[in-house]
Amino acid sequence: MEKQKFLVSVIGGHKCGSRIAGLAEQIGAAIAREGAVLVCGGLGGIMEAACRGARGAGGLTIGIIPGENKSSANRFVDIVIPTGMGFSRNALVAGSGDLIVALPGEYGTLSEISFALIGHKPVYGFDTWAIDGVTRLKNVDELRDILKRFRGRNT
Repeated sequence: MEKQKFLVSVIGGHKCGSRIAGLAEQIGAAIAREGAVLVCGGLGGIMEAACRGARGAGGLTIGIIPGENKSSANRFVDIVIPTGMGFSRNALVAGSGDLIVALPGEYGTLSEISFALIGHKPVYGFDTWAIDGVTRLKNVDELRDILKRFRGRNT
């Protein structure tokens, strides 16, 4: 039987500057190169940059969007899951990932971190909320090492 792909949820703000967008794009590419599927909220900002990176590296992206209109997803989302749930969809984004990568964001990002921690999922953060349970990473190389180890666990 073929190994199941693991899912990495990337969470962060719907707005970001060029430095964070570049970081998110590198993170998306690293996720794809390690054979994982990127899951996110499907909209702009960090979500779009991460999807762009994953797609550019040949990966698959899933966007769990808050509304019902699939066309609201960013153009780098391969599979759009419309929920009509508004911010409640954050529970689905966090719950879908086998591990979570958090970038800067506001209260929506904080809620996703909380849902992930409640679900006992590993959360790795770059310049995000400094709360217990979030392992701070300094660079994408650290994330690559984590993804390599995680991939070997055959989720």
